[in-house]
Amino acid sequence: MSYLNDLLFGVYPYIAGTVFLIGSLLRFDRDQYTWKAHSSQMLSNAGFRRASNLFHIGIIGIFFGHLAGLLTPVAVWHALGVSASFKQWVAIVLGGLFGTMCFIGLTALVHRRLNDARVRANSSRMDIVILLLLYGQLILGLLTIPVSLFHLDGANMLTLMAWAQHIVTFDGPGAAAIAANVGGLFKLHLLLGMTIFLLFPFSRLVHVWSVPLGYVKRPYQIVRQR
Repeated sequence: MSYLNDLLFGVYPYIAGTVFLIGSLLRFDRDQYTWKAHSSQMLSNAGFRRASNLFHIGIIGIFFGHLAGLLTPVAVWHALGVSASFKQWVAIVLGGLFGTMCFIGLTALVHRRLNDARVRANSSRMDIVILLLLYGQLILGLLTIPVSLFHLDGANMLTLMAWAQHIVTFDGPGAAAIAANVGGLFKLHLLLGMTIFLLFPFSRLVHVWSVPLGYVKRPYQIVRQR
């Protein structure tokens, strides 16, 4: 079991991260035609915009919440006067808010993808797999909220922060040792998250890299001159 723990939480993160980065680069370099979201709005527009907006707002909030929450050193939070307990409450409230938004939107998108004949016919196997993995990961994340309510001292959160920070500082053995003390639900959440990163370059999720930050400052397109 110790070997399996070391493999899954000390080695697998680097395999997933390497495939995520190099795979994305190779796909952009060799297969740019597929570098898009493959919108299916034209095939079925009923409720799509509402579901898509809820999903995207929710998942963006969740992503940046995890990014800041896991990778900001504890010393920084302490310097800002933020205790582990207060940070735990913030994570529960904001995680619940964005998670619920994402769940409502993603539930509608999953139902649409699987039950609308036109959308299903134009979906690849990876489209369905990655959507269901995201759905499963979201449900696992929401299930951690009631568990966290019994650990309001922030102990679980501090352990997960330590694991993530050991990973990004390339201390795989240390990260694996920390993960050994994490509960099964959180371990499954970590593993599924890393698997999504592993599959990222082979899915439509690559369009995330092309977030149009310059769109806001872009001048109007001149379609027709007088």
